[in-house]
Amino acid sequence: MVLALLPPVVRAQDIEGGKAVFKKCAACHNADTEANKVGPSLKGVVGRTAGTALGYSYSKAMKDMGAAGLVWDEPNLMEYLANPKAKVPANKMGFPGLKNPDDVKNVIAYLKSVSG
Repeated sequence: MVLALLPPVVRAQDIEGGKAVFKKCAACHNADTEANKVGPSLKGVVGRTAGTALGYSYSKAMKDMGAAGLVWDEPNLMEYLANPKAKVPANKMGFPGLKNPDDVKNVIAYLKSVSG
């Protein structure tokens, strides 16, 4: 009964599930260190302005979105992780997105858990 009263974002968050789904992202991104790979480090991404991870060369599109005020809060991450090209057209990430909304919520929970 209590779960029914929780907002959907809170209800479906599963850190371990998110860690498992993040393996799809790990070829290009770190989440537990600040080292960039092919993609920027995602450590501390929740709450960060888009296009601002230190030492990473972002696309103009991503830098422009950050300059326009895009911050990676949960609603923006939900949209981006589901369809990166729709949220930030012309960004250089080739991943098509996570199609299962629960996977997206769980990845966000995982990212929050490792952001310290």
